[in-house]
Amino acid sequence: MKDYYAILGVSRDATEDEIKKRFRELAVKYHPDRNPNNKEAEEKFKEINEAYSVLSDPKKRAQYDQFGTVEDNGFSSDFDFTRTFSDIFSDLSSMFGDIFGDHAYRRGPRPEKGDDIGINLTIDFKEAVFGAKKEVKIKRRKTCPKCGGSGADRNGIETCPYCRGRGEISYSQGFFSVRRTCPKCNGRGVIITKKCTYCGGTGYVYDEEKLIVNIEQGINDGDILRITGKGNPGKYGGPNGDLYIYIHVKEHEFFKRKGRDIHVEIPISITQAALGATVKVPTIWGEAEINIPPGTQNGDTFVLKHKGVELNGVRGKQIVKVKVVIPKQLTKRQKELLEEFAKESGEDLSYKESILDKFKSMFK
Repeated sequence: MKDYYAILGVSRDATEDEIKKRFRELAVKYHPDRNPNNKEAEEKFKEINEAYSVLSDPKKRAQYDQFGTVEDNGFSSDFDFTRTFSDIFSDLSSMFGDIFGDHAYRRGPRPEKGDDIGINLTIDFKEAVFGAKKEVKIKRRKTCPKCGGSGADRNGIETCPYCRGRGEISYSQGFFSVRRTCPKCNGRGVIITKKCTYCGGTGYVYDEEKLIVNIEQGINDGDILRITGKGNPGKYGGPNGDLYIYIHVKEHEFFKRKGRDIHVEIPISITQAALGATVKVPTIWGEAEINIPPGTQNGDTFVLKHKGVELNGVRGKQIVKVKVVIPKQLTKRQKELLEEFAKESGEDLSYKESILDKFKSMFK
């Protein structure tokens, strides 16, 4: 024998209002819409509805209190199943409206964020290092100015006959009622009978827009800028999508960038490399000087602090690589001087030892 009082969690002398209040609490907790695909909640929901259908009816409650049951497996011969559960769910629907607002069962389509759009933007090396303002053109959707986004021509929209404008349909499933978005109007509550001639019924048009984009100092090749709300418009009152700008930085003729650091290669003569010198080198911040010590080799590097890219308030360094340039043509006097240098260094320029012979001698 089922204890309907225990199922609802009320005492046997509970008033009608107390029973109704307790039923509402349990109905909210175990309602199928709040517990999708939950068999245990579904069975519990059936139980509390059965208990409420008996205890809320004075005649059925008196019979239950006297005999511990009602006729015909819980329902008397004059029990109106359709009417009773219709009343129950009418009450439940009203209750959900009180709790969640008037639209609790008039959901309609949920607001959807608009699609994001993306464009490519190519900037030069200097703009990436120091920042800049660039004008870009984007082509994106805009709400149709003629139909306001409805997609319908004037007087070309009607209340959905399938759901009667509610945006949802309801049907009984076992002991409870199920409500779903109307498949005819997709929850809008209206249908289009005549499409807007300006947008073809889509509710939007494409338009070109110019934007001034702020390129921050130190931006790098491959970085992506995001501008909120400059994508396509949202649906059903949803927010606009975002604009993504993919940055491409042109290569510089001399400078190469790696993070905050700048790399550059400069030529020096053989005399500067041998004797040492002070030479001027270009940086992104202007000219600077480096001291070339005597005996500098081809490919040696020198570091200039704080001459790199400034990013988030911190400057990198510039790394200078030297390339010793050998003259292709020499004057007679230059040749004489080099021959004297070779003689002074003990080199025999007339001995034609191959490079292979030199390697062989190294491993003997």
